[in-house]
Amino acid sequence: MELQHGFLLNRNSYDLQHNPIIELWVATEQGPAKLLISNEKPLLFIHQQDESQVIQIFNELTISFSTKLLTHQTFEHKTAEAIYFETIHDFYRAREQLSARQINHYESDIRLHERYLMERFAYGSIEFYGQPFVHNGYTEFKHVKLRHSQAHAPTLKTLSFDLECSRHGHLYSIGLSGCGVQKVLMIGTAQPADTDIEWVAHEKMLLQQFMMWINKLDPDLLIGWNVIQFDCQLLIKRAAACQLPLRIGRGKTLARWKDSNGNRQGFITIPGRVVIDGIDALKTATYQFDSFSLEQVAQQLLGRGKLTEAPEQRLAEIEHNFHHNKPQLAAYNLEDCQLVEDIFAKTQIIDFLCLRSQLTGLDLDRNGGSVAAFTNVYLPKIHRAGYIAPNLPVGGGLASPGGYVMDSKPGLYHNVLVLDFKSLYPSIIRTFKIDPMGLIEGIAHPDHAIDGFLGAKFSRDKNFLPEIIRQLWQQRDIAKQAKDSARSHAIKILMNSFYGVLGSGGCRFYDQRLASSITMRGHEIMQQTAKWIQDSGYEVIYGDTDSTFVLLGPGYTTEQASALGKDLEQQINQNWQRTIQESFNLECALELEFETHYQRFHMPTIRGSEAGSKKRYAGLLSNHKIVFKGLETVRSDWTELAKQFQSELYQLVFDDQDPSSMIQDIVEQTRQGKRDHQLIYRKRLRRKLAEYQKNIPPHVRAAREADEQNKKNDKALRYQNKGWVSYLITRNGPQTLEYQNALPDYQHYIDKQLKPVADSLLPFINLDFDHIISAQIGLF
Repeated sequence: MELQHGFLLNRNSYDLQHNPIIELWVATEQGPAKLLISNEKPLLFIHQQDESQVIQIFNELTISFSTKLLTHQTFEHKTAEAIYFETIHDFYRAREQLSARQINHYESDIRLHERYLMERFAYGSIEFYGQPFVHNGYTEFKHVKLRHSQAHAPTLKTLSFDLECSRHGHLYSIGLSGCGVQKVLMIGTAQPADTDIEWVAHEKMLLQQFMMWINKLDPDLLIGWNVIQFDCQLLIKRAAACQLPLRIGRGKTLARWKDSNGNRQGFITIPGRVVIDGIDALKTATYQFDSFSLEQVAQQLLGRGKLTEAPEQRLAEIEHNFHHNKPQLAAYNLEDCQLVEDIFAKTQIIDFLCLRSQLTGLDLDRNGGSVAAFTNVYLPKIHRAGYIAPNLPVGGGLASPGGYVMDSKPGLYHNVLVLDFKSLYPSIIRTFKIDPMGLIEGIAHPDHAIDGFLGAKFSRDKNFLPEIIRQLWQQRDIAKQAKDSARSHAIKILMNSFYGVLGSGGCRFYDQRLASSITMRGHEIMQQTAKWIQDSGYEVIYGDTDSTFVLLGPGYTTEQASALGKDLEQQINQNWQRTIQESFNLECALELEFETHYQRFHMPTIRGSEAGSKKRYAGLLSNHKIVFKGLETVRSDWTELAKQFQSELYQLVFDDQDPSSMIQDIVEQTRQGKRDHQLIYRKRLRRKLAEYQKNIPPHVRAAREADEQNKKNDKALRYQNKGWVSYLITRNGPQTLEYQNALPDYQHYIDKQLKPVADSLLPFINLDFDHIISAQIGLF
């Protein structure tokens, strides 16, 4: 049997004729393969002292099982016993009975296929052998053995698809782009079009042709925008309405939909294929946008958007074009597919997801997954060290202290340096040996342990997490040198997630002493770093989590400021290496970097207070670019008027120019209606519209009035179930764009959008917004 290499697409386990079967679909260079693994049994662990009681319960229920006494211990140092079950069905019955009778059991939430892969460190890329059987379109392997492989993922075949439908959910067309095809399947009679359209007679035939093309093109990945919760869910519903089995899995297997947690969310399983939603994937990769609509993301990343009018008109336009201009609808449908394709290519998001899978074993379509990733990586290691993992904390655990944030010193400054610790929390974990098993071992053997916080003690040699992070750190450095941004980003996210996981009550390894020993050590490091800098004769005006802001003052060139930044970096790093060696007899992994030089810098006060703000500032770089953090320019809940005003105001002030005439001009243009296009607010409804009862914010008032008008006009209600609202403040109150019938309230925008921005900066140059605009009024 020849050794093969593959990349995991999806995985499952089930009982077949009273025998557990693990089914894995993988992509290989030779084509798709289905791997079947038998002779693996589901298991869980109990305390050895509960053995007789558990055996009696299982015998009474005729659950088929066997037991094995282990040398492993729980984190409470109790001897564990493994119980193996003949079927997955018996495993679930047993778990339910143990929970009902409040008998402690461990790792019972880990499914058979998860444990099989995890214990073999089989993440993403695998190598395997087995007995092959060739089928139509794929090869099935039985009696499979596998292990982890270092091989890169093969090029995965990707198809972007998008549905267009009526407001009632009846399908009009399906766009396909990828695998060498760009076409639209459309209900209707043939007519000339620039787009490649395949015409069908009715909805059932549309679905049949869609299935035919999926099976013919045979993609590994199906991609789209909100593709799971909308497109896939609608496909399942319409196929059921047409009494048509949706056979789009490999080997023409059925796609299945499963609701999640009783809400409107759910997920689809397609054997041998993975559906990846662009929104979820970008969020997982920590992308941030004011809105994750396809239009907004495409405009920001690609510089182009949808082939249609404003969002509130799209549904009406789609319905109109289906009845009167189907070639135009086809062009729109296909462009949506191509936008998704181009966004995936631009962001390298599939590379990122593949690398994440190779590092952690997470499925390609898994959203978030920090806890699961940590479990996959860490659990098999503690098993080999003789421990069984704990269960989730009762009640979700206690909150741990957050990152260090220093009180800022407000002002308008010359020459501010920013010194950042490189991956501070991971470097604290590495340096001080912070580790779940290390905590248990350190408390059991405290004499030579490393002190943490809240009574924590950590073993110097019995731990895994510090070495896991060291290896990831090394891989990231290699990726950065190779300019492999996808790998570097995936590793960074993984490393930085470890603190959050240890502080999360949703993680089985949660312990308040773990997270606190990271964050409180971070506080200590930041405070000591600031003291050393001040002892060197420089003022620290702010500190935030891992960044220290150092004031030099006027009279420094860019070269001189940068040289000082490098000197401070070297000095502080030497101090930490010496201090940690002398105080703890440990090797220091902390690394401070001179990150940024701001030629001009503004730290505002908290509005209505003399105290300095936190996480809000602006700085001018040497290339004359202004960086805004936490201010109106980078916040989605402020208007374009405020954002542009702020940018222009800071540019003038940082250039030591009087902004008075610019302020007067913008105020006057606002009053004259010349900036009406910049007055739009855009805010999200985070609850259903009916749930807003006591405090009714402006966007809710606007949405309610709009839906009242929609109801009168026999139109679909747009705002009932969350979503975004674009609106203006008018003389008649807040109104959505589609139902605006009054002039904007210009004084509102002057008082609530321009004045707050100006008041945060002007006092530092002895100017006053009200005085400037009142002087303007006095001229007339």
